[in-house]
Amino acid sequence: MIVKTKRYQLAPKDFIKAGLWSIAMEQWWYIVFPVLLACVAFIMPDEKWWFIVPAIVAVALYVLFWYIQFYGASQMEQSKMMFEKMSYEIDSRQLLIKLNEKQGSPVKWETFKQVYKRKDDYLFMMGRGQFLLLPYKIFNSDNDLRFVDSILNRKELIKKEVPKKVVA
Repeated sequence: MIVKTKRYQLAPKDFIKAGLWSIAMEQWWYIVFPVLLACVAFIMPDEKWWFIVPAIVAVALYVLFWYIQFYGASQMEQSKMMFEKMSYEIDSRQLLIKLNEKQGSPVKWETFKQVYKRKDDYLFMMGRGQFLLLPYKIFNSDNDLRFVDSILNRKELIKKEVPKKVVA
């Protein structure tokens, strides 16, 4: 079975937001450790601001750096193709990105490191800052979504959820 999606155009704003989210998921420790350092500094008696201010500045500069990277990538001439209307064909062999009926590019499942199933979309991670965003609204039916879920589970791209404890 092949799942054919509706045509979809990724907005640069969504690209930047998804990019920052993906970096936060991959490199969370760059944000958490300075924040922990700032929290530990609160128990120090006098010179705590020398720890707190650099920690806040480091986190702000790190987020600003990645924001500029994704914003710049969305403005470059080479990346204009990412923001054109495309459709997708998904089967158990590959994900086909189609610009039109004659032009397309296959992406093998081995290319993807992980897939995040978020509230409104799938975020296919290929590498640091390289991803593919497929919102649920581009799928034609719930059966298509379930089929894509089963492919991703079979390929072990979506991490299994931890079963919840049953309280007796």
